[in-house]
Amino acid sequence: MLGLGAAGLVSAPYLQRGTESALSAVSGKDPTGVTELLPNGGGFRYYSVASSVPHRNAGTYELRVGGLVEKPGRLTLDELRELPQQRIVRDVQCVTGWRVPSTAFEGVRLSDLLDAFGVRPEAGAVRFTCFDGIYSESLTLKQAMRDDVLVTLRMNDEPLSHSHGGPVRLYVAPMYFYKSAKWLSGIRLTREVQPGYWEKRGYAVDGWVGRSNGRDDAPTAA
Repeated sequence: MLGLGAAGLVSAPYLQRGTESALSAVSGKDPTGVTELLPNGGGFRYYSVASSVPHRNAGTYELRVGGLVEKPGRLTLDELRELPQQRIVRDVQCVTGWRVPSTAFEGVRLSDLLDAFGVRPEAGAVRFTCFDGIYSESLTLKQAMRDDVLVTLRMNDEPLSHSHGGPVRLYVAPMYFYKSAKWLSGIRLTREVQPGYWEKRGYAVDGWVGRSNGRDDAPTAA
């Protein structure tokens, strides 16, 4: 029995990664959406509004920054990795009700990126687009400049996997997880907030955990 227990402890991480990979592959080709209801070993559930999402790596990924900035440009994955990184550990709360406690995210502060590209005075919001070709999100400029909003490269101390929105996703710690857009490809400064994919379908534009969408979940950040 002790031997079986030890074997289980050793094999558990590999089994979990295998389960995550299998669910990710199936959900990417599932037109019914049923697999999106299944939690993986880490308590997350897979959501995608696209029938399939292309993979990106260090050789093919780029993040474009434009709109109302002084110096429009783009960053490769390697360039993002070279910038100062911030690590945040918070609960993840989905608006559908599930919660994953104490999840670590690591990446570049969005505020640092925006400062580097230069925010023009008339800018009042930030729009995010994704390389799935469909999803989008927005924040006010004040929200975007919080210290707990990251352009994320790592989750739970590992490179961000494709199924979790890798190689780069947005992470907005104090808001419901739909605000943390996966497969981030574009950041554009705008005058006003432009409602994202789910906001156009009835979700709150300001998706604060516990203060929006008719829910009373415990906040994930102050």
